[in-house]
Amino acid sequence: MNIDFSKGNSLVPAIVQNDQSEQVLMLGYMNAEALAKTKQTGLVTFYSRSRQTLWTKGETSGNTLQLVSIHEDCDHDTLLVRALPNGPTCHQGTVSCFGDDGPQGLGFLGTLESLIETRKTADPEHSYTAKLLQSPLQRIAQKVGEEGVETALAAVAEPTEKLTEESADLVFHLMVLLAAKDIKLADVIQVLRQRHKS
Repeated sequence: MNIDFSKGNSLVPAIVQNDQSEQVLMLGYMNAEALAKTKQTGLVTFYSRSRQTLWTKGETSGNTLQLVSIHEDCDHDTLLVRALPNGPTCHQGTVSCFGDDGPQGLGFLGTLESLIETRKTADPEHSYTAKLLQSPLQRIAQKVGEEGVETALAAVAEPTEKLTEESADLVFHLMVLLAAKDIKLADVIQVLRQRHKS
């Protein structure tokens, strides 16, 4: 990295994005020391302009940001920090400093994947997903097959709304099957990306 800290009086903006959902979580500022500490500890660290000192996100609340990667922009004066949040990011208790709506669009699948993962140890009496995850793998696979057939039938014989609903059921049950096999959506996306290059 060749960060130009001179443009902002030794500080550069650091945009933090959830690595799973791609939701923008917050904006902070880093100097060279904060960047080095972030890389060294794996916890996102900023420079506080008001207190004029380093601070690691979550050092008092426990709501840390686990570093995944750092990228610089084309002008070398802004950072994109991809991280995994441990709890809410905003000091007001919201998921993001830009509101609590959660990720939009395809980013929601990352949130859903995390939720499904938590259901592996949940009480099957109170959670359909937990019950499914704790059933034999063949049952989960059967559900994917059933939902696939229902989706195909809806495509040719039902209104668009029904196809949308059946597609949602299919995607959800496929994600449960992937979770049961410890396969991440990122693994599937990587295969798609490789095929796209071919």
